[in-house]
Amino acid sequence: QNMLEELLIHKPDDPIQYMINHLKQNNDDAPRICVLGPSASGKTTVAMWLCKHLDAIRVSRETLLFKEILALTKEAKAYKERKQKIPNALWANLIQERLSNVDCIKQGWILEGFPENQEQAWMLQSSGIIPRHVVVLYAPDTVLIERNSGKRLDPFTEEVYHTTFDWPSDPLVQRRLVKPEDLSEQEMSKKLLEYHRNFPGVFQIYQKVLKSINADQPSMDVLSQVLTYVQTRHRSAAPFTPRILFCGPPGSGKSLQAALITQKYNVVNVCCGQLLKEAVAGKTKLGELVKPYIDNGYPVPDNLVMKILAERLNALDCMTNGWVLYGFPRDIEQGEQLQKSHIIPNR
Repeated sequence: QNMLEELLIHKPDDPIQYMINHLKQNNDDAPRICVLGPSASGKTTVAMWLCKHLDAIRVSRETLLFKEILALTKEAKAYKERKQKIPNALWANLIQERLSNVDCIKQGWILEGFPENQEQAWMLQSSGIIPRHVVVLYAPDTVLIERNSGKRLDPFTEEVYHTTFDWPSDPLVQRRLVKPEDLSEQEMSKKLLEYHRNFPGVFQIYQKVLKSINADQPSMDVLSQVLTYVQTRHRSAAPFTPRILFCGPPGSGKSLQAALITQKYNVVNVCCGQLLKEAVAGKTKLGELVKPYIDNGYPVPDNLVMKILAERLNALDCMTNGWVLYGFPRDIEQGEQLQKSHIIPNR
């Protein structure tokens, strides 16, 4: 899916070579996450925690301006020194340059606090920067204003603390904490108003991959919910051939549910036990090998079951219409054998 997105965005002259290069260089399993939210919602805390947990690269406005040596950093700093707003296009180009580095491609990235509005989001998309997960932190404005006044920063680690909610226990850390150049209450209220005005545009673009998480709860609860979300895989809307596996104890209704699905979706109903009996009745080569075990009431060896199963699931009707399987696997070893045979259910 990622490769297809890249092809559509970049439209390379040699698409085959482009796909080969993509497969060699890119890690499609690497995280691509945006952490968004109003000021004082905890974006930095969440982004830094995710980076440690997922071994990904954190990218923020601060890291781009003060920690990276990029071609466009000098130009962006010049705006900052003149106390002018850095243009959206320049931010998008800076981010694109940073995310194109090998560490971000291999390890993945956590983009913190960007985009802030719809224009910035469109610019990221047109640059080929498409997050898989977008986490939006929210809390009541009164809570955010109170948090902002008590925020403290560790200049060594960039960890964010709070005088009321999250004070460090280490005296050394306490001594080196500094008060960041934060906004006054009036300026904070203005900024929150601007955030609420711009957020619907960002939501519109990312709504299919976006999850809002309440930041006004214990930090470990917030982090747990964020991690659970970013480790999920989104369902693709593309057409697919269903490969359905039913598991459950005897009498749980596997055969009934399989029959109902077969009737509704016109997939092939495959019962492992029935398949073995059909092989014996048909007097096939594999059936002849299976017959003594069934006649004597012994379990059929997994390697024979797998051969019969693979033969059936690779038949034309199963490949075309899809299948629903039950009765196998019954344990971890059988499940592993199923995977080794490249029979991988998608439901």
